[in-house]
Amino acid sequence: MSSILATIVRHPDENLAKCTLEPLRSRKELSFFQFSASLKIEASDAIVLSVDAPLISEADVGRPLILLDGNWKHVPKLKSCLTGTPIYRSLPAVPTAYPRRNDEGLDPQEGLASVEALYLALKLLGHNDASLLSQYHWREQFLKSVALFKI
Repeated sequence: MSSILATIVRHPDENLAKCTLEPLRSRKELSFFQFSASLKIEASDAIVLSVDAPLISEADVGRPLILLDGNWKHVPKLKSCLTGTPIYRSLPAVPTAYPRRNDEGLDPQEGLASVEALYLALKLLGHNDASLLSQYHWREQFLKSVALFKI
């Protein structure tokens, strides 16, 4: 069994100053890659989050997680680095605590900040580690939302 809980593929245009995952870069259980046209990640049987997929469930426990990190317009490009047959799953409709500022209106209602999605997905996969949110400014507000959904 791998000690890596999640693989994160970040789009190169992601603003690191605003990136909610950047404080987690030194964590050994997370593996970070920067997207490029040549990057290929074997994703067979891995969970990849997608808002239009079936909900993540107990049947998914034990599978690796791949998180695509970038704004919504980059998601198709980020998916292009995945090889094999990933398993697309969505998260429960917990509202984001992150204040959105998207002039293009591309954020789906179900969208979460990347660190929120990582925390919630790992929690549902059996790795409840609130320290993932320790440097997230909207931590308390998000955890209250998660508690309201009894997750």
